Amino acid sequence: MHAITIPEPGGPEALVWAEVPDPVPGEGEVLIEVVAGAVNRADLLQRQGFYNPPPGASPYPGLECSGRIAAIGPGVAGWSVGDEVCALLAGGGYAEKVAVPAGQVLPVPEGVDLVTAAALPEVTATVWSNVFMVAHLRPGETLLVHGGASGIGTMAIQLAKAVGARVAVTAGGPEKLARCAELGADILIDYREQDFVEEIHKATDGAGADVILDIMGAKYLERNVKALAVNGRLAVIGLQGGRKAELDLGALLDKRAAVTATSLRKRPLEEKAAIIAAVREHVWPLVGAGTVRPVVDRVCPMAEAPEAHRTLEASSHVGKVLLVTPSA
Repeated sequence: MHAITIPEPGGPEALVWAEVPDPVPGEGEVLIEVVAGAVNRADLLQRQGFYNPPPGASPYPGLECSGRIAAIGPGVAGWSVGDEVCALLAGGGYAEKVAVPAGQVLPVPEGVDLVTAAALPEVTATVWSNVFMVAHLRPGETLLVHGGASGIGTMAIQLAKAVGARVAVTAGGPEKLARCAELGADILIDYREQDFVEEIHKATDGAGADVILDIMGAKYLERNVKALAVNGRLAVIGLQGGRKAELDLGALLDKRAAVTATSLRKRPLEEKAAIIAAVREHVWPLVGAGTVRPVVDRVCPMAEAPEAHRTLEASSHVGKVLLVTPSA
């Protein structure tokens, strides 16, 4: 088979479409013939040499894919060769085939084509696990999403609205904010021109956000705490603004607030399987009904992965960027 390899860490040009050995499904795994994979910021970090796959995972980038089951490993029940699926991966989505634990596989939801399904596993798992399973967003509460026009952001807006929450977003510029509004965002904040702390307090009569989904990390930590409501929950899922910052515990105590930080890639298999099961139970019916939909900015051939990485680095996209294999 062929896969996007990284012979040496570096810029987008470090991604090389090359012939590599076929994977073999092990105990509890299925082999997926990949039709499409999605590009995530973690892939950019892996390309640069900063985010290696966990032990035993595929060495190739790609944290999600869609395709057809080509083989079943020992101990797997409930799946058959030929099933159209999408999957959460620890690596290997930029390839023609990938072996994945069966607990991380989902059926393609009703009303979604096989290529577009590649845009769903990582964003739905990330948003559902952090906003709902950890931060426990409830109907009537206010969610603030940083990077509202990203793949994560576009999904967070829709899922929060689906459960009856009010949604605030930050994004860069009126065009991206307009796309967020189309998806249901109620409070639109241009982070280039506005202070999100002031704007969220203004929009909530001084109360603040009950839940904040943050991709920035250190750069936004102090302001995120200021933006939280009493009993607020800050969920950090990215470090685009750095990893080290000072935290005023007194401010956190005054608000009886909580800060959590999670990632998906290195979680134990049983935790990933539990998240995927929750996504299938709670999110898949919403997707099937058309209440929630994947937002895809563009679809590129797998060999054009370098250009897809440049798109993410420039933040010129809204939603997801997908890569399709030659067989798609």
